[in-house]
Amino acid sequence: MKLKAYHESLIEALKDPKQAAEYLNVALEEGDPKMFLVALRNVAEACGGMSKVSRRTKLNRANLYKIFSKSGNPEVQTLSHILKTFGLRLAVETMSSQTLKAA
Repeated sequence: MKLKAYHESLIEALKDPKQAAEYLNVALEEGDPKMFLVALRNVAEACGGMSKVSRRTKLNRANLYKIFSKSGNPEVQTLSHILKTFGLRLAVETMSSQTLKAA
C-alpha cells in the first residue's frame, strides 16, 4: 500500500518538467542505464502514459515499451525526440573538479 502511494506521488511530482529533469539527472548520475530507463518510463507515465507519448512521438507503443524496458537501448536521436515531448532536452555539463578527482 505504501509503495503504491509513493508511486502515485512520484508520478504526480514528475508532471512538473523541472522535477522530471532532476529525477532523470539523478538516475543518470547513478550510472546504471537500466535505472535511467525505469526513470524515463515513470516520466512517460506522468506525461500521460505510453499511448499519449506514442501519439506525440509517432513511435509505435510496443517500441516505446521496449525502449523503456531495462534491456532497452534507445538511440540518442530517439531519446532526444522522446525527451522533447516531455518538455525536456539532452544536455552536456562540465563536471566539478572534485568529481574529476574522484573518477
